[in-house]
Amino acid sequence: MNATVAERAHDRPLMQTIEMLSESQQAAIRAIPPHDNAPILAIDHKRPVSMFIGDDFFQLEQQRLFRRQAVPITISARLAEPGSSVAHDGYGTPLLVTRDKDGKAHVFLNACTHKGAKLIDGCDVAKGNRLTCPYHAWTFSTDGKLIGAARPETFTNLDKGARGLAELPSREAGGIIWAMLDRHAEPDFSGVDEQLTADFAAFDLPDLHVYGHKTFHLNANWKLVLEPFLEGYHVQRLHARTVGPLFADVPNVVDKLGINIRQISGKLNFTPDCLDIPGENIHASVTHAYNVFPNCVVVTSPYYISVMFLMPTAADKTTVDYFMLTRRPPDNPKGAALYQKSYDMIVSVFGGEDFYAAEISHAGLSTGAIEETVYSGLEATIPVYYGILDRVLAG
Repeated sequence: MNATVAERAHDRPLMQTIEMLSESQQAAIRAIPPHDNAPILAIDHKRPVSMFIGDDFFQLEQQRLFRRQAVPITISARLAEPGSSVAHDGYGTPLLVTRDKDGKAHVFLNACTHKGAKLIDGCDVAKGNRLTCPYHAWTFSTDGKLIGAARPETFTNLDKGARGLAELPSREAGGIIWAMLDRHAEPDFSGVDEQLTADFAAFDLPDLHVYGHKTFHLNANWKLVLEPFLEGYHVQRLHARTVGPLFADVPNVVDKLGINIRQISGKLNFTPDCLDIPGENIHASVTHAYNVFPNCVVVTSPYYISVMFLMPTAADKTTVDYFMLTRRPPDNPKGAALYQKSYDMIVSVFGGEDFYAAEISHAGLSTGAIEETVYSGLEATIPVYYGILDRVLAG
């Protein structure tokens, strides 16, 4: 990489040329056809409404999907420093995510091994290598070891080595932390695909800065929240007054990365020759959208990356953790204004449009008006996703 491009990459929030991406990403980008040659795809695909509103289907997902394999928990950047901890209740089970003094990430059940009290309550990241229970002041290190109990002389045969925090199998790769929600299940990290994590490493996802974080509590099935991020059919319609005019009404280039999905699309200004302009920021003309199976979404923009975790708590309830990541904190008034404008815009678009659409869809499906949903060729990635989901649930 020449010095000029390197300097521009440092000076602009997510400045990346196509050569900075993985070979697989580059090949997918170069497969984007000119908009006037984009194929017109028609499909016949339907899904039963019961998979969105039925409690039986929700319980099946909980048992065979969210409890049998590792699921995405949070981003590495949320625990950027050794000696960091954060509570995580999004999946309905109190979790504690830590980064120990040596930099290793852990996921524990957020329960003191004295009487079960949560060690951390709230969503703020705590700093420090010790975690002290607010109830009786038992103290743990960020690697889960019990290192102190108040008035230890009042216990007979207290084995501190046997009273460490209950740890869940977990893995950190490509800027994402995965964990098994059932610590007694056979660990399954099949979703941690090598190409997926290589793509995220190419984005520098592990080292980005958390500019903004917002939690949404939605009255909708989690798959209805996910669907807009698997298709472009809605973009020029639902987002007609916001970001819709920036995008072309054409299919995406879709690749399966193991059980994950990568979609790459050219924006309205995309032409194949723009890929070879020296020093051109690829994110200005191309958008990447990933489904980290089953319920995490990663979307690129010219100045930031959006990461969302869609966590089901009931058939009609979803908690969304949204993160806006930038290369570094703003260091000048112009940068600060740009970041704030970007954050306000994307929270408004996702919250006020995509998430709103999920809620009104769930409300409508619940009326019994239709028995099946139907999908167009501009939504063809949704059947791809549901094919993966069907196989996992059947297993």
